[in-house]
Amino acid sequence: MTAHEPAGDPAPVRSPGELFDLTGQVAIVTGASSGLGRRFGRVLHASGAHVVLAARREDRLVDLAAELNGLPGNARAVAQACDVSDEVATRALVDRAVAEFGTVDVVVNNAGVGDGKRAIDETNDRVRAMLEVNLVGLFTLSRQSATVMLANGEGSIINIASVLGLVASAPVQQAAYCAAKGGVVNLTRQLGAEWGRKGVRVNAIAPGPFPSKMMSFVLDADGGEELVSSGVPLGRIGRPDDVAGTVLFLASRAGSYLTGAIIPVDGGLSTHG
Repeated sequence: MTAHEPAGDPAPVRSPGELFDLTGQVAIVTGASSGLGRRFGRVLHASGAHVVLAARREDRLVDLAAELNGLPGNARAVAQACDVSDEVATRALVDRAVAEFGTVDVVVNNAGVGDGKRAIDETNDRVRAMLEVNLVGLFTLSRQSATVMLANGEGSIINIASVLGLVASAPVQQAAYCAAKGGVVNLTRQLGAEWGRKGVRVNAIAPGPFPSKMMSFVLDADGGEELVSSGVPLGRIGRPDDVAGTVLFLASRAGSYLTGAIIPVDGGLSTHG
């Protein structure tokens, strides 16, 4: 027993249902109209959270919200059109969550863009546009939602970074994307340090290759998926639930002692970058 370990019986073991229960929590998910963001919204809702689904394509959000609201249970879903590079739109997103549900407990910063351009072919306008969505917009929404969380003394911000924020992208040259995601990685560490003592946790997930619109230019090419999989120690690209479970972990009581952490969910790709 260590000097800080309490005497007597340990605390009761919580059931998995208790550890991962989000009943009554309010979660914002950006980039929720497709791909991983859509799955994140479903998983958080299934765990009991009210979800505010945000993306530029409101039509797909409305369909998803209707689907979730048709399921059994008390958790609700609402759709909000939002371009995360527009700070007025992100402020309206936070305001909508508070107006509908009274607070913000969880934010999943998932919205992102990529272009697969070589560094030599990039233009400053394209680089700025990518940084505005992938880094500046994420930072803006984090600050805006943190005003609510800090006042409550608790909250969880989950940034979707990328394995390309940890290692270079040699086969697919996309320097601007790597720079933006590298910024997300260190911003996560800094915000985790700044806000942790006030009860707000900030962590990031660094996914490897997953099927998505952003990865389609690689995976849909002849032999593309096989080429990408050959560089992954687990020998395959990711499946949506591989990373959705990590989002749930960080959002829930199960992840309550993590802040400033970067969790690679990449099949081992970053271990030999």
